[in-house]
Amino acid sequence: MKDKVRDKNTFKRDIVLILALAVIGVALLLATQSGGRPGAYAVVEFDGSEIARYPLASDGVFVLNGGTNTLEILGGKARMIEAECPDKLCVKMGWIKYSGQSLVCLPEHIVVKIVGGDSSVDIVN
Repeated sequence: MKDKVRDKNTFKRDIVLILALAVIGVALLLATQSGGRPGAYAVVEFDGSEIARYPLASDGVFVLNGGTNTLEILGGKARMIEAECPDKLCVKMGWIKYSGQSLVCLPEHIVVKIVGGDSSVDIVN
């Protein structure tokens, strides 16, 4: 009899723990996906050094690192559309547009970061 009660209580605790973890996961996902401010530039770095800076306000396609990667900027967003790396994770990452977001191509040592944006400060009198 005690085993049945213990199993029932353990099951309830497991459900509460799973629900709590799910709520925390959703909250973290929402916090990282929303609330960012759109950036002004896509900064391209190779081996940690800035090699290019493109305004997100100007659409275009840019060949990076001698042709190993191709960056597209369209409508204030940036994405990698071609890469010579085997897994193409940087291409699969999709569009970025908020300050602080980045695309990373480890095999080619390329990082594209979104920087800048609205830096106005609200002043209350």
